[in-house]
Amino acid sequence: MSHTTKVSHRRPVRLASGAAPTAPPRARRRPTSQQWAAWAFLTPVTLYLVLFYAYPLYRNIDLSLRNYTVRSFVQGDAPFTGLANYRNVLHDPTFAPALLHTVVFTSVCLVFQYAIGLALAVFFNQRFRLSATLRALFLVPWLLPLIVSASTWSWMLNSDSGVVNSALHAVGIGPVNWLTAPGWSLASVIIANIWIGVPFNLVVLHSGLQSIPASLYEAAALDGANAWQRFRRITFPLLRPVSAITLLLGLVYTLKVFDIIWIMTKGGPADSSTTFATWSYQLGFGNMLPAFGPGAAVGNLLVVAALVFGLVYIRVQRKQGLS
Repeated sequence: MSHTTKVSHRRPVRLASGAAPTAPPRARRRPTSQQWAAWAFLTPVTLYLVLFYAYPLYRNIDLSLRNYTVRSFVQGDAPFTGLANYRNVLHDPTFAPALLHTVVFTSVCLVFQYAIGLALAVFFNQRFRLSATLRALFLVPWLLPLIVSASTWSWMLNSDSGVVNSALHAVGIGPVNWLTAPGWSLASVIIANIWIGVPFNLVVLHSGLQSIPASLYEAAALDGANAWQRFRRITFPLLRPVSAITLLLGLVYTLKVFDIIWIMTKGGPADSSTTFATWSYQLGFGNMLPAFGPGAAVGNLLVVAALVFGLVYIRVQRKQGLS
């Protein structure tokens, strides 16, 4: 008895003209130990940014787009109002003075903090005796809690018992109402904030000076360049990257200064020292009937301002890198 074996012949798959046969799908690669380690290091940072930056920013934006009251803030049923809070803020009589005070406060503080910090950094770069000790003492204003620094300046600038008016009286100058006169309140908080911010500029700029080769100064001295010419032609140009990041960080910090102003003047008298930071707090928490939405809107304006300056800094750095 013969057994015949049937062999099945599959017809070849016809492909369109010019089409190549598709390759079988590749098996997924399993993550390597280095990839797992990278994710392990990245996860805490991502969670931190999401929990403490992204989510609060989202809540603040949502707060500025709704009509929140104390009841709706607890129950969460605030109606959506769109950009109404921003329109109310822009048409508020306090907006223009607060904007002017914020610009003046930020600009004057940045200029004097950077100028004094740079001068001290160049001075301490001489590496004389007790240089490290004196430089450490200059860090005290930066290390003190802000409430201590602001309270100290409030006592020093007190109209009746302040040490500043006592010194002025000793040289024949009458007392100045530093904290209670509309013409002096903003200047008082500016002076206090400059004193607090100078050490930060000193530390960062001094570290930048350490990276400049000493051979450049020696060559310039052999060519007959004086101290001012060495600073203008060597120190200042080579310090530009460090100066840029110092000014950017100082700008972001100064825009959101609240503690110093609130402790010393509370934005007064008659809103003469009110900035966006103190105004946002007053709207949200400084009244019996808090306006959470407008307060959040003012805070978001500060965030946008800091973001714009940050993007400008990145763009400038990118152009310098390409050139």
